[in-house]
Amino acid sequence: MNTKATASSGIQIDWKRIMFLMIGIILFSVVYYSPPWPDALDPMGKAFTLSPQGKGAIALFLLAGTWWVFEVVPIGVTGLAIGVVQALFFIRPAADAFKDFMDPSVLFIFGSLIIGTVFTKVGITRRLAYKMLMIVGERTSMIYLGCFVVTALLTHVMAHTAVAATMYPLLLSIYALYTDEEGPTKFGKGLFMGMAFVAGAGSIITLLGAARGIVALGFYEEITGKSVSFFELTYYMFPIGWGMVFILWGFFMVFFKPEKAVIPGLREKAKQLSHEMGPFTRHEIIATGIIFGVILFLSLQSFIPVLKPFNKAAVLLVSTILFFIVGILDIGDLEDVPWNIILLFAGAMSMGFCLWQTGAAEWLAINWLSFFQNAHWFVFVMAIAFFVMVMTNFIMNVAAIAISVPVALVVAPYLGVAAEVIVFAALVTAGMPFLLLVGAAPNAIAYNSGQFTSGEFFGYGIPASILLMALVALAVLLIWPLLGMPILL
Repeated sequence: MNTKATASSGIQIDWKRIMFLMIGIILFSVVYYSPPWPDALDPMGKAFTLSPQGKGAIALFLLAGTWWVFEVVPIGVTGLAIGVVQALFFIRPAADAFKDFMDPSVLFIFGSLIIGTVFTKVGITRRLAYKMLMIVGERTSMIYLGCFVVTALLTHVMAHTAVAATMYPLLLSIYALYTDEEGPTKFGKGLFMGMAFVAGAGSIITLLGAARGIVALGFYEEITGKSVSFFELTYYMFPIGWGMVFILWGFFMVFFKPEKAVIPGLREKAKQLSHEMGPFTRHEIIATGIIFGVILFLSLQSFIPVLKPFNKAAVLLVSTILFFIVGILDIGDLEDVPWNIILLFAGAMSMGFCLWQTGAAEWLAINWLSFFQNAHWFVFVMAIAFFVMVMTNFIMNVAAIAISVPVALVVAPYLGVAAEVIVFAALVTAGMPFLLLVGAAPNAIAYNSGQFTSGEFFGYGIPASILLMALVALAVLLIWPLLGMPILL
């Protein structure tokens, strides 16, 4: 059914968009203007009252969630609306609502996106891809693995959205050497869908891979008063992220085993393209030095006490400033920054702190606790991970983290669960939305290849998600305790 109609003036009306726009507004109005809600009771019998501001925060979440899911306006505009609604409806003072838009976590995200821009502009990613093809050769099974490994490696130092955008044209070139047919193939499905899945798996390993990590740690520090260093996150996430990369390689070799065992001439083509790039340029060398210098500094903060006071966002932004000083970036690059994404992250931070500071998160947590007050701690942790995994398929993972982590951190002490395992389990599943295309930008980028339908993505995403939950269970019960992570209080 066509949701667009043409008015007499010739203007097209998107009725579906208008419908979901109004649904969001109606949900907000119903909740915001509803009578006071009942108190929440914790296991000790203490009552928690939901203030009018707290009810307003829940109303705002429903509005933002609806608009984000159905993209009735650009996702960054929804983020901006979060601050505007808080101020106009007196949910929080404007100074508090908009202060979160320049939170250090948001600026860290900005710096990460700049690094991705630099890697792409100076040609480091293309050079790396060509070298990879020269190494893995012409066997399609090894090309799968090589593409997945390069994708995962790049997400260690740049946002997974930028990685997907960089890898996509390279995968198109590889696929063109596989077949001249226009229709989809098993190799094409596995190559592009696998890139999207692996971009998520690799992005959980460092804070540079995606915004969700720094957002979650921002809430963790705000609520618990403790911080997680750059290296500490990587220490715990490395075996999980890379474990999932190799699991996905096996997964795609089973479900999408390529029709051809080899692609003749691929190695020579890669050698030719690599040779045409010539030696490393001055900008490539300088960019590599700056980026790895910043990463080294952030890593050494875990070992050198004198470095710990330095803010992560400030350190990362040093690289942004240097890129412009040395001439790698110019004003055009600054204007090309995806401000839509920056505003999304800013709005997600503002909404998360709104839920927390108005008491809405605490009220939701106590009500949610009633479902888990007699549950085993492992069931609780897995339930949190599953909840985040489902949510991150419907709304941006930053928003899923902003909504769920503050609530989970309130519930955890009641069951004797350490805050660390909650945050890390949520971060693992938030990074891998395998069910819906709207779950992450790499999913949508891969879909442009025309190799698979949204139904196929959902269908194969179900067993992939089951494998993900199994890996989270293994991490909680065995891997993280062996690495020294506190699991129980």
